[in-house]
Amino acid sequence: MVVSLAWTLRQHFHGFPKTSDFQLRKETLPEPEDGEVLLEAVFLSVDPYMRPYSRTMMKEGDVMIGEQVAKVIKSRHPSFPVGCHVTSKCGWRSHWVCGGGELTPVLSDWPQDVSLSLALGAIGMPGLTALYGLEEVCGIKEGETLLVNAAAGAVGSIVGQIGKIKGCTVVGCAGSDAKLAYLNELGFDCAFNYKTVASLENSLKEASPNGYDCYFENVGGAFSSAVMPQMREFGRIAVCGSISMYNDTTPQTGPYVHSHMVFKQLKMEGFLCGRWQHKNQESLRRLMTWLTEGKLRSCEHVTEGFDNMPAAFIGMLKGDNIGKAVVKV
Repeated sequence: MVVSLAWTLRQHFHGFPKTSDFQLRKETLPEPEDGEVLLEAVFLSVDPYMRPYSRTMMKEGDVMIGEQVAKVIKSRHPSFPVGCHVTSKCGWRSHWVCGGGELTPVLSDWPQDVSLSLALGAIGMPGLTALYGLEEVCGIKEGETLLVNAAAGAVGSIVGQIGKIKGCTVVGCAGSDAKLAYLNELGFDCAFNYKTVASLENSLKEASPNGYDCYFENVGGAFSSAVMPQMREFGRIAVCGSISMYNDTTPQTGPYVHSHMVFKQLKMEGFLCGRWQHKNQESLRRLMTWLTEGKLRSCEHVTEGFDNMPAAFIGMLKGDNIGKAVVKV
């Protein structure tokens, strides 16, 4: 019998999450039955979506939701032998027993010099989110101007790089000078620190005087309100997230987007990357090809130790990370 550690939601978050909102518990796991495997976590992901989903998908006492890269350490499933690596949405757990239908094998030809943690980042859900938001929602075209906020994060940094691969002018914003330096390293055409500029509206105009064809939205709130007047006619907006609003105790209100949507004939669409999961294998291989060719870079903010899951999550929401935030067990 294996004893697993699991981080649970002790109480629902009120405002910004606190370490006291989490509780670590032990779980005794059964032996795998036919068609099942025993997993051991190697890397775990912390992501912004966990904050709003915790309210809508979880009860107090539930294990925190999330994805991990795990190693199969016992197997009674022919497709998942001992020693293979998979991704699993089994949450903040050190070990877990589950059926093969709950697992996704990492790419069979995963390069030895590429960390498996990237299966939670550039070659995983964040990379797919960036790709599908640009291709399927925005329908981005060569020569267009793309704006992305939270541009040094797990998704935003990939969005900007794919935009450059596709021949676009890319403008990004982030919240520290270190993050701006990273965006410049990635080849963004323009980047600014939204926390230090005198006027967000003026900075957006200076970055692209003729406006924006595509806007990849990660932040929401006042930032979105500042962008809408600067969208070009027939512009497209992919709404991936609204991290500026996740911890609000009082809902934000207007300005509202309707007049800009009408008179500029804009398309604004929210999306979840699972809509295109039938394309995932092909898309992951495209992302991996760009990575191995040097066209795509991935930066990670790695926290050591399963005990530090809450701290890593809280730090990610505060913006401590450049690139993807992961926890290494």
